[in-house]
Amino acid sequence: MCASAKYNTRGPALIPRMKTKHRIYYITLFSIVLLGLIATGMFQFWPHSIESSSDWTVEKRSVHDVPVVKLPADSPIPERGDLSCRMHTCFDVYRCGFNPKNKIKVYIYSLKKYVDEYGTLVSNTISREYNELLTAISDSEFYTDDVNRACLFVPSIDVLNQNALRIKETAQALAQLSRWDRGTNHLLFNMLPGGPPDYNTALDVPRDRALLAGGGFSTWTYRQGYDVSIPVYSPLSGEVDLPERGPGPRRYFILSSQMALHPEYRLELEALQAENGESVLILDKCTNLSDGVPAVRKRCYKNQVFDYPQVLQESTFCVVLRGARLGQAVLSDVLQAGCVPVIIADSYILPFSEVLDWKRASVVIPEEKMPEMYSILQSIPQRQIEEMQRQARWFWEAYFRSMKAIALATLQIINDRIYPYAAISYEEWNDPPAVKWSSVSNPLFLPLIPPQSQGFTAVVLTYDRVESLFRVITEVSKVPSLSKLLVVWNNQNKNPPEDSLWPKIRVPLKVVRTAENKLSNRFFPYDEIETEAVLAIDDDIIMLTSDELQFGYEVWREFPDRLVGYPGRLHLWDHEMNKWKYESEWTNEVSMVLTGAAFYHKYFNYLYTYKMPGDIKNWVDAHMNCEDIAMNFLVANVTGKSVIKVTPRKKFKCPECTAIDGLSLDQTHMVERSECINKFASVFGTMPLKVVEHRADPVLYKDDFPEKLKSFPNIGSL
Repeated sequence: MCASAKYNTRGPALIPRMKTKHRIYYITLFSIVLLGLIATGMFQFWPHSIESSSDWTVEKRSVHDVPVVKLPADSPIPERGDLSCRMHTCFDVYRCGFNPKNKIKVYIYSLKKYVDEYGTLVSNTISREYNELLTAISDSEFYTDDVNRACLFVPSIDVLNQNALRIKETAQALAQLSRWDRGTNHLLFNMLPGGPPDYNTALDVPRDRALLAGGGFSTWTYRQGYDVSIPVYSPLSGEVDLPERGPGPRRYFILSSQMALHPEYRLELEALQAENGESVLILDKCTNLSDGVPAVRKRCYKNQVFDYPQVLQESTFCVVLRGARLGQAVLSDVLQAGCVPVIIADSYILPFSEVLDWKRASVVIPEEKMPEMYSILQSIPQRQIEEMQRQARWFWEAYFRSMKAIALATLQIINDRIYPYAAISYEEWNDPPAVKWSSVSNPLFLPLIPPQSQGFTAVVLTYDRVESLFRVITEVSKVPSLSKLLVVWNNQNKNPPEDSLWPKIRVPLKVVRTAENKLSNRFFPYDEIETEAVLAIDDDIIMLTSDELQFGYEVWREFPDRLVGYPGRLHLWDHEMNKWKYESEWTNEVSMVLTGAAFYHKYFNYLYTYKMPGDIKNWVDAHMNCEDIAMNFLVANVTGKSVIKVTPRKKFKCPECTAIDGLSLDQTHMVERSECINKFASVFGTMPLKVVEHRADPVLYKDDFPEKLKSFPNIGSL
């Protein structure tokens, strides 16, 4: 009882009450500490643009009032340049570390004016092009102004044009950089290397281990996987606006616009012109221009004057020959014009060839084959030429049109080397926006659980050809990987045969009766399909062997997002009718495989049934045609990829099938198929089909080996 009396409403009486002045003191002290912690945190996480006084700022970019650095004559000079350098030997990846965005950090040294011991400038003031390049980097997500966070260092010393450099003094200036360390993790940009008389294909400035983004590499000076081959920027890119011209035939077949060519090259070009007449145009420098007319913007042939680079748009192919240097700015002009460059420069490393597929946009011809150039180019199909024209223009827009584009592409390539698991894909580097629809991404992914059944399900659409149907079932049942056979009975006026009449096979056979006779029934996502792989096959495709079907399934397993099939078809652009045309003749190209015999992922059944754009599905059912073309459009549009034709066979149907039985033999069939392609292209708003010139065959298919050594010996020749 006595103890309880020592407590009151303010707490235990045993604890002395804090005096007011002490309480104020402790509250003030706590507040100061708390504010200090807050200020420290804000300073730590505030954007780094306020951290450093030596960052790359607008003021620092000015050539006025920049620090002057005198280089004594005995200043150290870096080593010549290590040709054995690779990313794993000369680049310190540990500087880059891990960051959630998988982006390297690039630091730009502040601008300084270097002079020799006599006060003479080491190089001219920073060029407009290099200023644009540094500005692009400083405005990009790669940039950091914190030298301690940097993975890559870019000097503000302009070495784009070796003609403007004093080699020794420039090397001494590089060695003065605070983080030089033999050039480790330093990146130099150079577009015009070498000088007379040798014109070396790489920058002559000693640079030790520094990476070089160079505009004229040869196979002898390019360090594969270390240096970056970049374009020679054309100033006309920023001065001349060439509107994009659609692909197709043009006035001239071959055009050469370069001035000051080697006499031997010009003689060979003139011989080509004499042999092929007006389809070849060889231009040269104009000698009779009026005063004030810029010679760089004009080209002449005899007394004719042509505007340059506009004249490049008048030719299908444009010649890009080596000059004193391998890299030529005319390549950029040619790409801008949408003219397919014919590159004749032995050992030249094409710009960004590490990631760009130049076969899609150019033709490379050895110098010794110049006399054969015309016949070589004539052998290229018109469709391929048009795709190359589109690709050429897009390469310019994406990677050539500005110093900013060149700088960011260079940094992205280096970034992909350092963070390969987050690297940009081949498609992202090479596919134009026309095929980069927002919906284009591989819809397939590794399942969280395995499929209910391995192998594939064969889905046979039939109406009333029972005898042929049974033969198909018998042949398909011989395929080792067959898991189930599903027959879609599309005849509402006739019952399917009795159970006792069906062929006896080793796998389950299920018959599904449909409510209406629609071609789209073959692509319905039936619950009975428990495998990921589906083989759609017509009831008259009896000539495919079990080896051919098994091989097709093995190919599909490698490419589960593709249509993998047997009968190949092609779509063509009819220039006279100005519309698409369906082609079933045997050609060297294919853009579709018919789903009368094709493997695909069952996910596409869902997309076809529930996500087909517009009225395509209803249109197919109403016309009883083109469901296979619609599926080709759908898969190509979703994935952005081509079909894969397997095995060489071209005849598939039973010899006894007559024109009455076969829909595809109807006289109006070809016309309707062409209408389908134009209809679907209109609904999709583009042409998603991809043309390819290859097929998949077994490795030992045509080799002279005993049959028992071949995995798929029974592959039909037709």
